[in-house]
Amino acid sequence: MAATYLPTLKQLQYLVALHDHGHFGRAADACFVSQSTLSAGLRELETLIGVTLVERTRRVVRFTPLGIAITDKARRVLREADELGDMARAAGRPLSGEMRMSVIPTIAPFLLPRILPRLRRDYPELKLFLREEPSGPACEGLNNGRTDCVLLALPYPCGDVASRTLFDDRLFLAFQGSEGDTPPAIPAAAIDTSRLLLLEDGHCLKDHALAACDRPGARTEAAMLGTSLHTIVQMVDNNLGITMLPEMAIRAGILDHSSVVARPVEGEDATRRIALVWRRASPRDRDFGLLADVLAEARSG
Repeated sequence: MAATYLPTLKQLQYLVALHDHGHFGRAADACFVSQSTLSAGLRELETLIGVTLVERTRRVVRFTPLGIAITDKARRVLREADELGDMARAAGRPLSGEMRMSVIPTIAPFLLPRILPRLRRDYPELKLFLREEPSGPACEGLNNGRTDCVLLALPYPCGDVASRTLFDDRLFLAFQGSEGDTPPAIPAAAIDTSRLLLLEDGHCLKDHALAACDRPGARTEAAMLGTSLHTIVQMVDNNLGITMLPEMAIRAGILDHSSVVARPVEGEDATRRIALVWRRASPRDRDFGLLADVLAEARSG
């Protein structure tokens, strides 16, 4: 019976990294190997399976159609391999070993400073790798195995995931004004969406803010200009418009040293749900549930 030669996990990692980065040098850096090592590994893979996966030129790295299909399969194989280790860790001490978590930019700077010290104190064996990125790439990374869990705001279509809601985060209308001359709350119908400054596409807070306005045409009227909440606050402080801010950002002091006032929005959709999500049926399901409890407690503590 002839021997069967199978691709190695390392070769599959090289293939996925090259597809993600589109450049041999950057892919090699991501895999912590030299460019020649990565290139040789990919040529060995192509020789092994007898097909060309990548068309190489001086300027362009182009995957063949079969190369793309095999890369997608390689992602699933690598994710399954990772879960072998996850199963072993899940049988040991809770919240220990490596964990990769993505956090969206409208949560990370306001919540992480509160929760990370408690995690380090109570679970010193947990090695948490954090990645800040918008909801779309975060969910994509979760589903292809690049990350293990995502801290994000719902509702957002993140695929076939399990989730645990941590808390509700109210939305506030922020505008230039004085504390004594503004009402205690702002009805959604009173918001002038033509002056609304929101985050650019890719940030789920944009959709949550527009839903909170609850007005026909809000999506087409809104001026989506900002790349971060801090930038938008500066724009509001210079009387360029109004914006919607989550309560956690206000609690964290985003309006300090500005003339911007914030009031809660009155409306059915004037909140976002902060949640931890992970792949359904993950062998670390118990760990993620425990992490969600820790995050919720740290926030309220």
